[in-house]
Amino acid sequence: MKKLFALLLSVIMVLALAGCGGGDTNGGGTEAELPLVESGKLIMSTNAQFPPYEMVADGEGAYNGFEGIDVEIAANLAERLGLELVIDDMDFDSALVAVQQGKSDMVLAGLTYREDRDQVMDFSTSYAQGVQVVIVPDGSDITDMDALANDKMIGVQRGTTGEIYASDTPENGGYGEDHVRAYDNGALAVQAMLNGQIDAVIIDNGPAQAYVDANPGLHILDGEWVVEDYCLAVNEGNTALLEALNTELEAMIADGTVQTIIDKYITAE
Repeated sequence: MKKLFALLLSVIMVLALAGCGGGDTNGGGTEAELPLVESGKLIMSTNAQFPPYEMVADGEGAYNGFEGIDVEIAANLAERLGLELVIDDMDFDSALVAVQQGKSDMVLAGLTYREDRDQVMDFSTSYAQGVQVVIVPDGSDITDMDALANDKMIGVQRGTTGEIYASDTPENGGYGEDHVRAYDNGALAVQAMLNGQIDAVIIDNGPAQAYVDANPGLHILDGEWVVEDYCLAVNEGNTALLEALNTELEAMIADGTVQTIIDKYITAE
């Protein structure tokens, strides 16, 4: 009888421990276990001037005033982790700093991986490929990318790889800092070109297409200036959060969710 009682007690303890260890384990841990800026919320810093990845919007389909590829990916990640998504819109540089200073949990902003960025942030699996292109006015004497080296003034978005690469020395494939002017967002760079203040704009293909569609008299040069991988990033060392986000992001890539979101905003030509 004592042996039977001991066996029953052991079974009850095992079941009790199993119950204590239950709950949502998406991303390798429950929401309560994730190191977040604010409990129950997933705060995303971004620059919502980068269509079709993040844009200010209203009406049906908008998420708290924003829409785009990154916005929908973030909303899906938050839902899968049982969190409320909060979007903080700011300039691109500030969006990166917000993560590093613990003011946001992650940055999604058409962000591409770079080794120098990897020193201060941890990057996720890539979820899309970014192609940087060159926008010029119709009738420009810049007919190919080689012509950019002919003492042209080039506009870029501040803090992006476009600025970093273009500002580099000609020996390293850039045009030199004196020939690059940085703006807070791509729209301002395009407006400066329309005003005759710069000769060309280097920016990712997605927003480039949107700016050209919205501004008659502009076109994109043939070819790709740079090809990169888009990722999200968290603060350096925030391993638990990165693993949770990566687990769900990779599941979204595998089940086609990410591609469905991309196809919604970028139609194949």
